[in-house]
Amino acid sequence: MKKFLIVGLGNPGEEYINTRHNVGFSILDLLCFQEEGKWESKKLADTFTFTQKGRQFLLIKPTTFMNRSGKAVRYWALQENIPLENILIITDELHLPFGTLRLRGKGSPAGHNGLKDIEAQLNTPHYARLRFGIGQEQKAFDQVRFVLDQWTDEEQVFLPPRLAKCTEAILSFGLVGLQKTMNQFNGV
Repeated sequence: MKKFLIVGLGNPGEEYINTRHNVGFSILDLLCFQEEGKWESKKLADTFTFTQKGRQFLLIKPTTFMNRSGKAVRYWALQENIPLENILIITDELHLPFGTLRLRGKGSPAGHNGLKDIEAQLNTPHYARLRFGIGQEQKAFDQVRFVLDQWTDEEQVFLPPRLAKCTEAILSFGLVGLQKTMNQFNGV
């Protein structure tokens, strides 16, 4: 059975729930709910596994905090013998408009400390990442405060269908592959 490691980036703890920086966790929480699953606390991450159309999806939410996410990614990829091309990292992206999706098979961390750590732990930038646009304020602002803030009331109105679109992209990644998924979901 073909296995896929789907990693949502975020920070553990009540104070980070429903923040922009934790959108990776939010997306995987929705997918777990859709699959009628339950998270299990295991080494370095909360995990949930499900199968669809002969593909096994291992979802993880690292408990190592965002800046040390690579340790959990590396551990679970090795533990489950999941090849690099079957890993998908889901993260927030400050430089994309709110709700915009961008899927790539490789790239730079673009200043994202979670992606920097994953690249260092995997020793390569060649892993798929799904970036969820969180937008940014128009005036000069404190980026750390912005990403760690809760979603605004207006954003929360539009958030559920955008998160659902991400769960569709995750399943597509595992079922039809990176290229077709990029063609279908990039920029939507």
